[in-house]
Amino acid sequence: MKTKESSYFKQWQEKTENETAKRPERSERFETSSAIPVDRVYTPDELTGSYETELGLPGEFPYTRGIRRTMYRGRHWTMRQYAGFGSAKETNRRFRYLLEQGQTGLSVAFDLPTQIGYDSDDAMALGEVGKVGVAIDSLEDMEQLLEGISLDKVSTSMTINAPAAVLLAMYMVVAEKQGVPAGKIQGTIQNDILKEYIARGTYIFPPKPSMRLITDIFSYCAEHAPKFNTISISGYHIREAGSNAVQELAFTIANAKAYVDAALESGLDVDTFAPRLAFFFNGHNHFFEEVAKFRAARRMWAKIMKEEYGAKNEKSWQLRFHTQVAGSTLTAQQPDNNIVRVALQALAAVMGGTQSLHTNAKDEALALPTEDSARIALRTQQIIASETGVADTIDPLGGSYYVESLTDEMEKRAQEYIKEIENRGGAVAAVDQQYMQREIRRTAYETQKKIENEQEIVVGVNKYQLDEEPEPELLEVDESFVSDQHNRLNELRETRDNTKVKKALEELKFHAEGSANLMPYIKEAVREYATVGEICNTLREVFGEYQG
Repeated sequence: MKTKESSYFKQWQEKTENETAKRPERSERFETSSAIPVDRVYTPDELTGSYETELGLPGEFPYTRGIRRTMYRGRHWTMRQYAGFGSAKETNRRFRYLLEQGQTGLSVAFDLPTQIGYDSDDAMALGEVGKVGVAIDSLEDMEQLLEGISLDKVSTSMTINAPAAVLLAMYMVVAEKQGVPAGKIQGTIQNDILKEYIARGTYIFPPKPSMRLITDIFSYCAEHAPKFNTISISGYHIREAGSNAVQELAFTIANAKAYVDAALESGLDVDTFAPRLAFFFNGHNHFFEEVAKFRAARRMWAKIMKEEYGAKNEKSWQLRFHTQVAGSTLTAQQPDNNIVRVALQALAAVMGGTQSLHTNAKDEALALPTEDSARIALRTQQIIASETGVADTIDPLGGSYYVESLTDEMEKRAQEYIKEIENRGGAVAAVDQQYMQREIRRTAYETQKKIENEQEIVVGVNKYQLDEEPEPELLEVDESFVSDQHNRLNELRETRDNTKVKKALEELKFHAEGSANLMPYIKEAVREYATVGEICNTLREVFGEYQG
């Protein structure tokens, strides 16, 4: 007999109804951020399907409980703090500081001009150089960024999309100059252009040539840099744009399928590139929904890769992901509260089985983080790893009736979205139709209305405010470096071998007009110290620009 049909449960329910008649519950309806109803209590009735097919054991298909057999009992997740501001030299100093404090991987933030393929002295870069990340114009800057950091001993994540091939080529050439072959470098290039059209906006080229560049990276790295993750399919920015957890999950998986389809159409075998696909999720506020999201994502991807695409390699089935806690939840009001938010979001990511993690600093709603706030953010991860015991067993919330019910419901609702996207012709077509963009805007609007109506509480913003806020100490970036950056660029253009630069760019243009893999030609242009802007402008001449 099901628990909810038993006399025991019915007696409990009757007593509870009598009690709530006298002392009503806080709300008539409880729900997650994705409007999934939250029941008063969960029982074994919530568990559906067989244990082996729906849950399984860690390291076994469908990986609901984790992709590693020992997970954090073997080693902790990679603590990869996102950093980058101002000049390459200043960012290098922050990287080395974080590594000295126990960070275990690098994560590079690039400034806006770099992200959209302009040099620092371009008119389009005015006022934005070094503001939201580090300015990288040429191989010279990349060499300075990584000075003193052994690329065979650290893994590096680079949050770059439209010009991903250029920055990856720079990283490879710096490694070669250190004596580290491409086959030994480890890390991840974000390289996820579809979410730029959907949620973020740092695109350059139209979708078709952008997808070509992505599959060129897949193919090149499969042969030359097999340990490097060739894409980080990002739900993070979809969530930051205002989506809920179900939309984040669904749209990310739909985009991932589009990349797999593009790679297959280019002639690649699925098991050649799929093991190096990686994902990037947001760690948001609703603790149990976030844990369920990560568990559902693993199960969905395993089934898709095995059953839809026929992948044979188990590593092709395994969804590996990085988590960054939610920047959109950080408040300028009472910024110390952000330390608590970050800790809980990070804990959910760990309980959900993340492979690497970035924890935001408390002051990032106001400015770039100070060294002190960046250290506290890192210490948050270290305390979770070393003091809480949550990493001592695998999937500690597995078997929770509530978590298993949420996991099933997340998967069901995400599949409904994916079916709708496929009915529209897939993710690329859905982007052109503005479908996902409209869904995100609708959800963002609904969320904002709930905050304004105090249906959702944001501590320090619409409740528990302070009459007077103390002024926090903020990082101030010395903008005099911008003129130095311009001077260094001018000097580079005067001292490099411009005949070789011109030849390399002409070769790149010629092959862009054809169908060859462009990575070798981009890499050659980088090696001759062609700039990001020069390389991207060469490709603009062939591919054009996307008008969103």
